[in-house]
Amino acid sequence: MINLDKLTLLNNMHDLDDKRTKTLENCYHLVKQNLSKIFNDLLPGATAHLNLIDETDVTKGAELQVQFNKVKKELSELSGGQRSLLALSFILALLLYKPSPFYILDEIDSALDLSHTENIGYMISQRFPQSQFILISLKEGMFQNANVLYKVHFAEGESKVDRQVLKKK
Repeated sequence: MINLDKLTLLNNMHDLDDKRTKTLENCYHLVKQNLSKIFNDLLPGATAHLNLIDETDVTKGAELQVQFNKVKKELSELSGGQRSLLALSFILALLLYKPSPFYILDEIDSALDLSHTENIGYMISQRFPQSQFILISLKEGMFQNANVLYKVHFAEGESKVDRQVLKKK
C-alpha cells in the first residue's frame, strides 16, 4: 500500500512538472514575440530579444539582449531611458500573455523624453484595446492617446480635479 501511494505521488509530481514546463514554454514564446514587437514600437530601429539561458530547458531561466542598428549592447551600456523602455517592454509583453481588463501605471515615463512618452501612449492604445489603463504622468505626450483625461491641480489651498473627454470609444 505504501509503495502504491509513493508511486501515485511520484506520478503526480511528474505530471505537475510537465505542466509547469509546458506553461513556461508557452509563456516564453509569447513573451519573446511580444517583447520584440513592443520594444521596436517604443524605440524604432532597436530590437530586444528574450533568449533561454539553456536552450534545452526553459526552467533554467532567460536573459534579455538588445541591439541598436544591429549592434549588440550589454544591458549595463544602456542609458536610463533605454533601460526604462526595455523594462516597460518586458512588463507589457508579460501583461499580453494573460491580459487583464484594468491596469494602473504610475509615471512610467519619468526617465523618458517626449517622443518616447508619445510612443508609449500610442503603443498602449494599439496593443491593449481590450484593457483599460489609468496612467499617471506629468508629461503632455502621454495624454495624446487618452480617451479621458483627469487633470489634478492645486488651487486655493485645495486639490481640484478636472475631467476632459478627448476621444469617444
